[in-house]
Amino acid sequence: MNDGRKKTSGEDTLLTISGVERIFGGERRLFGGRAPAVHAVQSLSLNVRKGETLGVVGESGCGKSTLARLVVGLDDPTSGKIVFDGENLADLARKDGNALARKVQYVFQDPVASLNPRKTIRTILEAPLKHLTDLDKDGREKRLTELLQAVNLAPEFLERYPHEFSGGQAQRIGIARALAAGPELIVLDEPVSALDVSVQAQVLNLLDDLKKTFGLTYIFISHDLSVVESVCDRVAVMYFGRIAELGPAQSLFEAPMHPYTDLLMRSAPAPGRHELMAEDASAELPDPYNPPAGCAFAARCNRKTRTCLDNLPASDQAPGPDSGHIAACYHPLIEA
Repeated sequence: MNDGRKKTSGEDTLLTISGVERIFGGERRLFGGRAPAVHAVQSLSLNVRKGETLGVVGESGCGKSTLARLVVGLDDPTSGKIVFDGENLADLARKDGNALARKVQYVFQDPVASLNPRKTIRTILEAPLKHLTDLDKDGREKRLTELLQAVNLAPEFLERYPHEFSGGQAQRIGIARALAAGPELIVLDEPVSALDVSVQAQVLNLLDDLKKTFGLTYIFISHDLSVVESVCDRVAVMYFGRIAELGPAQSLFEAPMHPYTDLLMRSAPAPGRHELMAEDASAELPDPYNPPAGCAFAARCNRKTRTCLDNLPASDQAPGPDSGHIAACYHPLIEA
């Protein structure tokens, strides 16, 4: 655990997500009726504080990547709003198509696939400098040198192509591209999941150094709980498009409140652990086309009651013993 993590106050909020939903499908059909609709993100509210690393975890299909796409403007919310440093993202995009890209950048899961195989690294890194900054040719050349130094890559790499690099080197290039325009917030979508364990550590240390050097804020999306525990200040646990639990990383990992968070932690393999919690393979998963009326996790929970089945818990239904630690649960494992 990183006990020296930065503490921030509510006044330091950089990004505010308020009641955001993203629904795919549901359009009117030509001959009447509507197509099935999938609620990828449901009534989600979340704040990201300046200078912190906010982890977002959950099973595949829980809405993590959809949330990431909404934050960086690759997708638009069906309802609700996202405010960056006091300005609505939708208004920001209408005012200047590149304004959001200057403030928020994305680092992709697959480092090699995220780089154009037909372009040299110089061309790839110069693209955001040309479109998002006012730098002249000499200024861009100086900035390229600074970017390579920041991610510990040699200058001669600029004339090479993506296929000539290892996964770790390719991810460093992806990080350099994200840094090019000087953003304030970087969304990291499974940034080390495709890398070897030893290379993961190198990239994570690099991200930590860059955060301190450039005053960055991270949203760190991952399914690897050990990585999230080691690098994040706060953690949001998502299930079925909603926040199941949110709290300081140390508090959440030491004393999870939501049964789903507890299931994730006991199911995760770790060195030295010989027994894992194996959930019954017949566990009932919620139908994305027909969301349950109550808690989406109730069918898999041994603590459920009729209240859980009939009523949807609020995200702060259960306040925890530590400040800022909340869970959307009527029967939390730990109560305040």
